[in-house]
Amino acid sequence: MKKKLFSREIIIYIIFIFLGLVMAHYMNVVASESMEPTLHTGDVVIINYNPSLVQVGDIVVYNATWFSKPVIHRVISKQQANGETVYILKGDNNSFQDPYPVYPNQIISKVVTIENKPIVIPKIGYINLWLRNII
Repeated sequence: MKKKLFSREIIIYIIFIFLGLVMAHYMNVVASESMEPTLHTGDVVIINYNPSLVQVGDIVVYNATWFSKPVIHRVISKQQANGETVYILKGDNNSFQDPYPVYPNQIISKVVTIENKPIVIPKIGYINLWLRNII
């Protein structure tokens, strides 16, 4: 009986690990306080890798030229510069906008929302942040 129960537990763990790895592709961890009170450090957001039709008010993940890791900030303005669309972004908790305009090719993904509220799994991302700081 113990052997059967042990085998079942292993199978359940394997399923959870597999689901976690698959779902991790559609999630991103908030790593700073710049988006508070909307998003908090350690929150996990659901993302869409087809960030077409980015609009003012959307929260996006992008490759910043001023920071070494992807940044999660809100689009506050959409403008034209030299015939090209650029976005101005800002963290909700920041008193200033990001230092450089963001081009569409810099945007990695868009945070998925329901009724303009991001889908968030609170605080579970602290595990990821902790592991990144140790390894």
